[in-house]
Amino acid sequence: MNKKKSNIILCIVVLLLIGWMLKGTFTQPGIDHLKGEFTEIAHYRNDNNTGPIQHVFAVTVKDTLWSEMETYGNFKPHHKGGNTKVYFFLKGSKVPEQLTAGKINFDPSYNHSCIALYEKSAMGNTSLSKKPFK
Repeated sequence: MNKKKSNIILCIVVLLLIGWMLKGTFTQPGIDHLKGEFTEIAHYRNDNNTGPIQHVFAVTVKDTLWSEMETYGNFKPHHKGGNTKVYFFLKGSKVPEQLTAGKINFDPSYNHSCIALYEKSAMGNTSLSKKPFK
């Protein structure tokens, strides 16, 4: 009888631990939990899977919350040996709808609208530049 009770208690403890882990897994904060109303307008990813993979995003934001912008950039995909760039624009301003690879990722006429640039390098170093084109 004592062994049966200990098995039941052990099963209950295991089920509680599994439930706690599942709750933690499915309630992780993500992009939707950030303040600033981030909206992805354009995305570019080069087709080269053997060389450096480049991700470029154009995103609108409601306000200049710098720490939230950096957190948003950290949520974006990044590949070892690749580069990720996220250009931030205020809602209502001109935003490029097409992005390209390279150092210049969109038409320079949009430069004055860009309020920040998040970059994650091939080595995993991150930076957030405020007003990168001024």
